[in-house]
Amino acid sequence: MKNILFLSILSLFQVSAASAFSLKTSSFNLKQAMPERHVYNSFGCSGENVSPSLEWDNPPKGTKSYAITVYDPDAPTGSGWWHWTIANIPATETKITEGASNKKKLPKGSVEGRTDFGSTGYGGPCPPKNDKPHRYIFTVYALKKDKLDVSAESSGAAMGFNIKANTIGEASFTVKFGR
Repeated sequence: MKNILFLSILSLFQVSAASAFSLKTSSFNLKQAMPERHVYNSFGCSGENVSPSLEWDNPPKGTKSYAITVYDPDAPTGSGWWHWTIANIPATETKITEGASNKKKLPKGSVEGRTDFGSTGYGGPCPPKNDKPHRYIFTVYALKKDKLDVSAESSGAAMGFNIKANTIGEASFTVKFGR
């Protein structure tokens, strides 16, 4: 009886682990530093500032839309740094193509907020020179609402507040970059 119960619990764990909400990119290797292609092109950095591809699967039941953030908790600001915020991505979407932010090819209805660089759209990594490599946390959020009350003028903090208040699940990965 104990073996049957153990196998049942193990099977349940394997099913739930196999269907976990996940986020990935084909734009770079997560075990390496972010390529210059995705690095900011200002503030002393000379990257191409191309937004990476993102793809997610197995969202939680009840997902009505998605949001994405890219956040640097290591920025020497006392509050981190918002590099990208997007909300109101329709629940039918499962990916963002590389370069979508700069070419305005995001899913219809999506809203990009302001970064801490002061502009709307993707702002790639650009840590201070000679600082330790910073962590850039890419997160996709499954939301319980079709549409959040945000705009292109919304700050990272305002976007984050609205996103977190409506999150039913999230998936993320972290990549590092230093110079």
